[in-house]
Amino acid sequence: MTQASQRDSVGGGGRVTGGRKTKAALVLEDGRVFRGTAFGAEGQTLGEAVFCTAMTGYQETLTDPSYDRQIVVATAPQIGNTGWNDEDDESGKIWVAGYAVRDPSRVSSNWRANGTLQDQLDRQNVVGIAGIDTRAVVRHLRTRGSMKAGIFSGAALAADDELLARVNGQASMLGADLAEEVSTDGMYTIEPVGEHRFTVVAVDLGIKTNTPRMFAERGVRTHVVPSNTSLDDILALNPNGVFLSNGPGDPATQTGAIALTQGVLERGIPLFGICFGNQILGRALGRNTYKMKFGHRGINIPVVEEGTGRISITAQNHGFALEGEKGEVFDTPFGKAQVSHICANDGTVEGVRLIDGRAFSVQYHPEAAAGPHDAAYLFDRFAGLMEGA
Repeated sequence: MTQASQRDSVGGGGRVTGGRKTKAALVLEDGRVFRGTAFGAEGQTLGEAVFCTAMTGYQETLTDPSYDRQIVVATAPQIGNTGWNDEDDESGKIWVAGYAVRDPSRVSSNWRANGTLQDQLDRQNVVGIAGIDTRAVVRHLRTRGSMKAGIFSGAALAADDELLARVNGQASMLGADLAEEVSTDGMYTIEPVGEHRFTVVAVDLGIKTNTPRMFAERGVRTHVVPSNTSLDDILALNPNGVFLSNGPGDPATQTGAIALTQGVLERGIPLFGICFGNQILGRALGRNTYKMKFGHRGINIPVVEEGTGRISITAQNHGFALEGEKGEVFDTPFGKAQVSHICANDGTVEGVRLIDGRAFSVQYHPEAAAGPHDAAYLFDRFAGLMEGA
């Protein structure tokens, strides 16, 4: 929940009221407090504190629905220097619960910018904090793990024990069912660029804008449907393939999406999933998921593909992962499957596939918004799968 009130003016490095910077505090569930100044809206926000190692792409990060109910700590020291534009949003709004930065840029300098980060945070009532030692916050979260947190500023400030009680009174991300919260209310369609080759139904668990755009570039008409869409409704669209999007929350709560995926697999329809979709496919194949200590969030994470040895530098945003080991082959009701990708940093499962090839998924973001383009070939692989079906 976010509560915001009006302020007097904005100054470099934080909110200024009556000639003085408005005080703010980031409070973690273990009692650690970081004090700074208000950045963006003033008030209170609660969420899970996580950190993102990306040095660019803050607009895409803030508008990624996968960050729903999370307070994002930026590891890059200066944020906001390229401003805000009308083209790079990955959804219709900012989804992060809060934003914590060290040094907000005093000016925006980019030819595409038509506003500032501060203005957008203000306009969308996103409570943030600036002027804190984000290196210390990140080291703390790497050691203790992602945890409940809150940002408080202005009238929302109180004694530390009161703020800590508010933080610890919120629900945990473990067991959080958030897909429906971020999903579209109704179906919409993105038409292909040029000749129509295939039709894909994309189940919106928190989809990013660039994903249907990547499909469109390959001649794919994409019907984006709500997370609770039935299998019959999907079949009625006569798709050549089904796509499971990224999204927030605990994949163990997605019983409907898991059952839907199993229905698609039973009918042999080609299926492709990314991020949250990877976890949904994995659970549909009988694998378990677990909450990671601090997750993967950034745009420079190396992933190795089993068999080919191909290494991709990837964009990622996930706090849950599938259980499994490198190259592991396992039985499923739909035939044998394999752990197809792993993270080179820590061995985390980064992809699964059916051996017969009709379904595959990856934990990272091949649509690269923001991030490197190393994994864009996966959209071509899916197109090839649909062509051969």
